[in-house]
Amino acid sequence: MKLKFLALFLFFSVQLLGQKITPAKWSWTLSPAQPTVGQEAELIFKVTIDKGWYLYSSDFDKDLGPVVTTVTLKPGLGVEAIGPLKAINPHSKEDKEIWGGTYTYFTELGEFRQKVKITSENWVIDGGYDSQTCSNESGLCVPIKGNFKISASEDSKKKASDVAGGGLIEFFFVALGAGLLALLTPCVYPLIPMTVSFFTKKQGGKRLAFLYGLFIVLIYVFFGTILAFFAGASFANFLSTHWIPNLLFFVIFIFFGISFLGAFEIVLPSGLVNSVDAKSDKGGLMGVFFMAFTLVLVSFSCTGPLAGSILIAASQGVFLKPIIGMLGFSLAFAIPFTMFAIFPGFMKSLPKSGNWMNEVKVVLGFLEIALAFKFLSVADQVYHWHLLDREIFLAIWIAIFGALTLYLFGKISLPHDGPAKNLSVPRTLFATAVLAFVIYLIPGMFGAPLKGLSGWLPPLSSQDFKGSEAVVSAPVKTSDQGQKKYADFLTLPFGLQGFFDFEEAKAYALKVNKPLFIDFTGHGCVNCRKMEENVWSDPQVLKRLQEKYVVVALYCDDKTELPADQWYTSKVDGQEKKTLGDQNLDFQIERFDSNAQPHYVLLDPRNDAAPMVKPVAFDANIARFVSFLDQGVSVYNATK
Repeated sequence: MKLKFLALFLFFSVQLLGQKITPAKWSWTLSPAQPTVGQEAELIFKVTIDKGWYLYSSDFDKDLGPVVTTVTLKPGLGVEAIGPLKAINPHSKEDKEIWGGTYTYFTELGEFRQKVKITSENWVIDGGYDSQTCSNESGLCVPIKGNFKISASEDSKKKASDVAGGGLIEFFFVALGAGLLALLTPCVYPLIPMTVSFFTKKQGGKRLAFLYGLFIVLIYVFFGTILAFFAGASFANFLSTHWIPNLLFFVIFIFFGISFLGAFEIVLPSGLVNSVDAKSDKGGLMGVFFMAFTLVLVSFSCTGPLAGSILIAASQGVFLKPIIGMLGFSLAFAIPFTMFAIFPGFMKSLPKSGNWMNEVKVVLGFLEIALAFKFLSVADQVYHWHLLDREIFLAIWIAIFGALTLYLFGKISLPHDGPAKNLSVPRTLFATAVLAFVIYLIPGMFGAPLKGLSGWLPPLSSQDFKGSEAVVSAPVKTSDQGQKKYADFLTLPFGLQGFFDFEEAKAYALKVNKPLFIDFTGHGCVNCRKMEENVWSDPQVLKRLQEKYVVVALYCDDKTELPADQWYTSKVDGQEKKTLGDQNLDFQIERFDSNAQPHYVLLDPRNDAAPMVKPVAFDANIARFVSFLDQGVSVYNATK
């Protein structure tokens, strides 16, 4: 009788070859989600079972007849199974007529748990499940098999948030510094004693002074919030790479810089300023608010360029960046007014107003003009105009900072400077530091890498002068790699051989039996250049990239328009992707759930469903990057 039913079971199973149905669907999670080395965790499998079907469990004698649910893990990937697969509260049934014993099963929802131990930092849980479902109504049985994969790479989103968090903290202090500089300008500094005098004469002046500072912060943060609303993540890529905003920012920074040098003043309409100022006389909370608003407007000629520069930088980041930037700027701007009003005795320690405030303004002007060329450089690289190659960029910076050096040493003067006098010690020291920076820049004209500025300068591959072996105009092409897509206008640093198209690189990796190193990069990516100049250039890293991997650089901001037959509509955002950069970025988002660069992925071309190890972003630690590359090779070799 048992053989008869077994034959019937096999018959119905065979009938399913012509009709694919899936009456049970598996899902899996890891708890805790991000275990550390040496920690134990649980793989939790949940199976949703269609009504009228049941799934055999894992905890009965496999010789009984039905297919026992099993889960297997691939060895050598930093994870060890501990104990057997555990079924959570299955049903039990004794069937002596057909199977001659007792089996366990699930209906509607099944759950299995497998305990594991993490033995490597870059662990990968890669395995498969084998189970069987049967119908109570038709008697049909369906094998349910599949693969699952969980890796440390799934922490990439969290890590990206951590990196972004670190970036926001850093940006906050940059903005704070800009706010402190704004205090030292001639439009702001003289207002401090006037404001303090007003509040010390008022009843409840300390409370009003606190509200005054709070309103200053709220006004600036309001503008940051407005920008954040319009410059979300999707708009940030446009702002950071498209030629229109970059040229606009270039012009704005030049305009700000020339204003700071004394050519003209940037002022708001006098009617607006007078109207707001008139409302500040009303008293009460509204009066204090309009006093704060008046300060913001009156000081705009000096604070506008600095606050505007912060907002422009913030517009190319994450949603919170404009808000964080304005918070840092306004805190530095507001706290002194508030603190001096609460503790007026500290006013005696402040230096008196004088020509030094204009000198601060002029220095800021030179810096604004120098930074303007970074925006022009980004547009130049993305669109391959070749207007601002590396040595031209350096020549401009040498000229700008050379002129600043002459100004600080008193050799040239500008419209709002006071009468010439002996140089102060701080000014002399600062002038010497700027001169040292100019001297540092000069070897770059002849190909010196200038690693300290690698994120700000155009890439070495754009260098025409060949005074240093570090300059490489194009990667060496070997005969077995042949002609590569986009190699006529894209290059890899340090003579690395590689590709610029994923499918092309994958085909070659399969041919030579090597793993893929995917470099999601960008022409305007500061940290990408820093990684190349400071990490990739290390002999240990370069050797591994040359010998152990097939390198593919996918530029996510390149504006080269592809032929119309290569355009497609993205599954991610539903928009048509026409350019090389848009398609590379879409590939990064869809496949690896990341849209930030740099982003480095190690992939097995034979099974590219998921990264071999956890991808990494910007990390200037050479030893960690070498370990990252070595772990990828180990995983690849273990799965050969």
